[in-house]
Amino acid sequence: MIVRSFKDIEGTERHVKAASGTWESKRIVLARERVGFSLHETVLYAGTVTSMWYANHVEAVVCTEGDAELTDEETGEKYRITPGTMYLLDGHERHTLRVAEDFRCLCVFNPPVTGREDHDENGVYPLLTEPDHA
Repeated sequence: MIVRSFKDIEGTERHVKAASGTWESKRIVLARERVGFSLHETVLYAGTVTSMWYANHVEAVVCTEGDAELTDEETGEKYRITPGTMYLLDGHERHTLRVAEDFRCLCVFNPPVTGREDHDENGVYPLLTEPDHA
């Protein structure tokens, strides 16, 4: 059993701040836990625009605080995401979040991320793996 708080993660290698300066993420469960998914609490900052494309991962996002506009870059469709709203990127959709007020969310990734990922120039997380433990 693993019990871990957000406070435990602050200031550790699991507390990742994007090179772009638009978000930070607390990586609660990672690939090294070997449970088949990763779980993060992420905050995207008010006034920022972040374009992403999880070409290698499926992501589910549940907004717990804040307000953002999600654009599906594949279709042009826009959605308002507020607390209690979930979106699932089950088709590896290119998407953009325009954040009106700090946007806090819980994110689940499959396959799980290692915690070392950051978005590349296309908004993609690379597919990194953990070494097998003998």
